[in-house]
Amino acid sequence: MDSDLTFSSRRSPVVCLHGCVASSQPLASAVGLDVLKRGGNAADAAVAIAAALAVTEPCSTGPGGDAFCLFYNGNTGEIRGINGSGHSPQALTLDFLEGCGYTAEAPPSVFDALNVTVPGAPACWCDTVQLFGSQKLSLQEVLNGAVELAEEGFPVAEVTAHHWENWAAALRADGKDLGEDLLIDGHAPRCGQVFKNTSLAQTIKELGEGGKPAFYQGRVAQAIVDVINQNGGVMTLEDLSSHDSEVVTPISSVYKGVRLWELPPNSQGLVALLLLNILENFPQLKAGGHNSSDYIHAFVEAVRLAQTDAFCYLGDPAHATVPLESLLDKSYSRQQACSLLTLDRTPGLTTGSDTVYFCVIDSQGNACSFVNSTYMGFGTGLVPKDCGFSLQNRGANFSLRREHINCVAGGKRTYHTIIPALLTDSATKSQKPKLLAALGVMGAFMQPQGHIQVLLNMLEFGMNPQQALDAPRVFVQYDPKADHWLVNLEEGIDQEVAVELRRRGHSVTWPVTGHGRSQFGRGQIITVGDWWDLSVTQSSSPSRVLWAGSDPRADGCAQGY
Repeated sequence: MDSDLTFSSRRSPVVCLHGCVASSQPLASAVGLDVLKRGGNAADAAVAIAAALAVTEPCSTGPGGDAFCLFYNGNTGEIRGINGSGHSPQALTLDFLEGCGYTAEAPPSVFDALNVTVPGAPACWCDTVQLFGSQKLSLQEVLNGAVELAEEGFPVAEVTAHHWENWAAALRADGKDLGEDLLIDGHAPRCGQVFKNTSLAQTIKELGEGGKPAFYQGRVAQAIVDVINQNGGVMTLEDLSSHDSEVVTPISSVYKGVRLWELPPNSQGLVALLLLNILENFPQLKAGGHNSSDYIHAFVEAVRLAQTDAFCYLGDPAHATVPLESLLDKSYSRQQACSLLTLDRTPGLTTGSDTVYFCVIDSQGNACSFVNSTYMGFGTGLVPKDCGFSLQNRGANFSLRREHINCVAGGKRTYHTIIPALLTDSATKSQKPKLLAALGVMGAFMQPQGHIQVLLNMLEFGMNPQQALDAPRVFVQYDPKADHWLVNLEEGIDQEVAVELRRRGHSVTWPVTGHGRSQFGRGQIITVGDWWDLSVTQSSSPSRVLWAGSDPRADGCAQGY
């Protein structure tokens, strides 16, 4: 494998008329497209892709993780969401952790079994098909493509092989040695090597046949509890059997005639909206040019404000009040924009960057924006016996500070980084919103930053969906050890910009190259029409053409028909 991972090719946007999918694995995209052609809708295809990605990219996603879904109904214009994140075990209290000797300064290892929260993805898959699916295909039929991939095997893609190897140590750490289902002779598969996962095939097959009880009760549930408890965790069968998804009302904000939709807390979709609201107060944002020093400086300062608010206010709304209305009020963002240079420092959260984002738009005008993750690579690296997947470490994002909104507690959802998004016009509440795009960028705390950079690439600079994903990105990251913010600039941003940003007081890393570019996330976009093209006078009649892009930082592609 080329360790430099040079980006030397170009890709055209995919254009089609009927249905379109975009994901980080070509084989998963093909599975989703097949579901559309067999009569399934966007929700059916999204779940098919989710399961196929669990097979082909297990170092990023799987049934042992969480998922979030946003769905646009093409007939009614209604947008609904599913929060598919799991709670902590009831026994995981701060008193318990302190009794074990852990503190805010010395928490459990991010790979500790104590960081396993209930996997929410399988329930989210089932509920997405039940609530939003076409009802023309059964859950078993939707999941069949993933089962076939797992049973027959598939050649591992290049970028995936790199990350698989990078995270494989978690499967063998601390004497766990539980990863035989996810390794070949104790090693990560090479690029092009055929990998089979018959254990995962069986798990997905049982889910398709039996629905949620097949995962949250019985064989799989017992295997999950056994491996967690054998490694010092506290999850019980009751923690699993009591889990369910939550249907939620999305939150949104308007920017220059479009409305960005995100999921509410505990998802960090709030951060993307806060960031967009602050940047709205800079009418000359694009005056200096794309990725100019002025543009990046304003973006960085806005990220610091938005992320600081999130660290202070974002948690499980069932355990604390999140002041959404006040935070999203435009007068608050104007106030924030006026105080860009008077920022407080705040404790950060643990960073992980392995997630899958994918989206689908079907011929009926439905759209499904979906994200699925085990958080840091294989998560804890714990693999339930004969199940074929690893368990997430999402609990690593809990705080051990008693008064913190995100303080650990039993039966609580943590601050959650994964976020899907939808874009519509800014129709009033009495009007049906017109779908413009399904989009997302994965990558932990990069995600809201990626959403906004890609969106501004299109709205402000007229880039098509593929160009918007290709363009070099910025990642603003808080370093709690050094108590300062880091500005990471991807290769392709001018050196003069890095120099100027340092002159303005920023701590800059430039250029970030090769596989290091994974920190900038991997995105997918499908748009309805070419509303982003600043050179075209948009007509009042909407275009039926779907335009799609897939991130070059991943292995995937968009496909349409």
